[in-house]
Amino acid sequence: MSTIFGQVVIGPPGSGKTTYCKAMQEFLTGVGRKVAVINLDPANDALPYTCNVDIANLITLEDVMDNLKLGPNGGLIYCMEYLEKNLDWLKSQLTKLHGHYLLFDCPGQVELYTHNNAVKNIFEQLTSWDYRLAAVHLVDSHYCSDPSKFISVLLTSLSTMLQVALPHVNILSKADLIEKYGKLPFNLDYFTEVLELSYLLDQLQNDPFFHKYKKLNEALVGLVEDYSLVSFVVLDIQDKQSMLRVIQTVDKTNGYVYGDLEERSLQTLMSCAVTAEFEYEKIASVQEKYMSDDVSNTEPDEG
Repeated sequence: MSTIFGQVVIGPPGSGKTTYCKAMQEFLTGVGRKVAVINLDPANDALPYTCNVDIANLITLEDVMDNLKLGPNGGLIYCMEYLEKNLDWLKSQLTKLHGHYLLFDCPGQVELYTHNNAVKNIFEQLTSWDYRLAAVHLVDSHYCSDPSKFISVLLTSLSTMLQVALPHVNILSKADLIEKYGKLPFNLDYFTEVLELSYLLDQLQNDPFFHKYKKLNEALVGLVEDYSLVSFVVLDIQDKQSMLRVIQTVDKTNGYVYGDLEERSLQTLMSCAVTAEFEYEKIASVQEKYMSDDVSNTEPDEG
């Protein structure tokens, strides 16, 4: 069996996983890559993309909730544990997709990637079948405008990276809504590169509620900095250049190599050669299009 490449698309509810899968399917198909989407979310009953394998043919959240009288969280865990015990079904479905690049649209319940082992075990089994996968973890970019929420995002991302144990790409999705709930306190590269987090603590000290938890916040920030694993790629799903940066990052992560025809298609699509960029150039268009001009006035003083 030849190596098959793909992405497992994860992230909290509403982070844009299904939209990402649809857009990535269209983008990669447009450059000549054979793409198949596998829906592993038993709660996802309205699929906007062409679905090649659907977990609904094995089990659905609605059926589990009705028959076992479980709530949505318990039901999702049951569904994924059921899939783990019936991986022969998944293997038989995937066998039909040899030669395709795979996109796995996964459920959004955070506990599945931080506390429960079912999804991790499914990914490990896929890896043992010679599937070369990268975990693509989406979070809403507008969380950057709230220091407490961004710290939460950092902790969730770190925990997910450690639990899932796959090559990992963290993505700040919905870049067009990055300042939906307020201006960012610092420039965008502060959040994508996860720079000196003590500045976030300074922001929290202005809030009477969080001031009471100074030591806890310092410990949480210190944990993220000690591991030094979390960084982000910014995604505007309507921007071809942004989509290209994401797929280049993911391909480096899972080891996918362009074929000659595919690379020429990419160059034709983008009307430019696929080349390396400076870090600033990767986020400049997002900052210029969607962020306030005066954001840099609050940039941390590196002196």
